[in-house]
Amino acid sequence: MAIRNILQLGDDTLRKKCFEVTDFDDRLHTLLDDMRETLVKADGVGLAGPQVGVLRRVFIADAEEEGYYEFINPVIVSAKGSQTGTEGCLSVRSKWGTVTRPNKVTVKAFDRYGKPFTVVAKGKFARIICHEYDHLEGRLFVDIADSLEDR
Repeated sequence: MAIRNILQLGDDTLRKKCFEVTDFDDRLHTLLDDMRETLVKADGVGLAGPQVGVLRRVFIADAEEEGYYEFINPVIVSAKGSQTGTEGCLSVRSKWGTVTRPNKVTVKAFDRYGKPFTVVAKGKFARIICHEYDHLEGRLFVDIADSLEDR
């Protein structure tokens, strides 16, 4: 495993839409392992492929008590309610923002072996999933924040 460089706001890679993962192989497993190690070292709660320079539809999210989830080719199939709160990003270290997100999301994705799964997430976990999903679409929280503050 290795710590990967986290790209910062201004890098064009962060604004590109990601491609689907087609090979569930050792290369993907290495990427996921590296991303988790990078996320832990950075003391974050989520990390997406484009943040480490890989334009693939993959992200990791910390569900706290349940541990880390790996989402490959995720699709948000439903979103309900709303919550407004403060967000930061490992790729935008200089800003915090107030962002409104769904309070509950249902996500279909694949695990590292290509096995499909579904997660229903609420509250903070739903916020993390939506934030990371946005990265796969080339969006950053600064694009949708109601307000921004310097950290």
